[in-house]
Amino acid sequence: MPKRSFRRPAVDTAVTAFERRIAPLLEREPRSAAGRRRVAQENDARMCDALDIAILDVATEEHVVPVADHPDVRVRVYWPSALRAEPGAELPILLYFYGGGFTIGGIDWVSWDARFRERARDAGVIIVAADYSRAPEVRFPAQPEQCWSALEWVHEHAGELGGSPARIAVGGGSSGGNLAAVTTLLNRERNNRPIRLQLLENPVVDLTMGHADMAGLTAAIPGVIVRRVGRRLVRQYLGGRPGAARSPLASPILARSHTGLPAAWICTSELDPLRGDGEAYARALSAAGVPVSVVRYVGQTHTSLGWNRFIPAAAEAHRAVIARLRTLHDDAPEPSADAA
Repeated sequence: MPKRSFRRPAVDTAVTAFERRIAPLLEREPRSAAGRRRVAQENDARMCDALDIAILDVATEEHVVPVADHPDVRVRVYWPSALRAEPGAELPILLYFYGGGFTIGGIDWVSWDARFRERARDAGVIIVAADYSRAPEVRFPAQPEQCWSALEWVHEHAGELGGSPARIAVGGGSSGGNLAAVTTLLNRERNNRPIRLQLLENPVVDLTMGHADMAGLTAAIPGVIVRRVGRRLVRQYLGGRPGAARSPLASPILARSHTGLPAAWICTSELDPLRGDGEAYARALSAAGVPVSVVRYVGQTHTSLGWNRFIPAAAEAHRAVIARLRTLHDDAPEPSADAA
């Protein structure tokens, strides 16, 4: 029998073309967290301007949510159209946490703001985007507490926002996916509010890096470099607390039980070391009886799925997210006798 040959995963040609297009627009980020954050946001704004990223005209509103013993968290509400939904409209609500390695990103970034507007319109849902604090200026466990407080605020104010407390989802990308998963754990242990769905996009769920998958990396990005950068971000987020990375509030995959968590939709990218995290978390949820779907996008990198106007696979991922969010418009299924 002839031996099977295994090719190293290749980057999608559309991703390569897009990266070449934006490369001249990007300034090198400094090593300091504050400097990196500033330059990254400037790069984001410059890139979105050059790419003519559309900023849709949808109604928005900002609120400040108090957080016990930690900094308050600002949230921005996005409605599906230019008109704010009336109380009693019973629209679904997605509470979403942006990504950025716990150190950069935010709801004021042009790309994130544009994405929230587009998803709210396309899915016909209200999006509440939480601007949790960045590390290292504010460290763990402030961020999980901020995100859980945002969830409590959404449940309390759902009706007046025009939403339904029975149609709430929690989602996030990358580090935001970590915080979304952690929020569902905190919710289960505290007030156990109804959550219909957790939407996790390239999530990091193990800050010990025990599930990172370096198999898809190219020779140009050695795994040792990726691990070094990852450990630096983890240190900035967790500080020097011994064993903090093993806390379920830092690494939700290490929770003693995943039973009773919301149904999940998880996407991963073939050339992303966090692929291992997302797919391992899907298996952990499934083993605990949680309904879960996981989709791996071949040839994609950690960030490529965010550019749906330029990369066909990203456009497909956008459609998949919208389709899953649209299921929130359906009535919640009645629990079975066995589940009860």
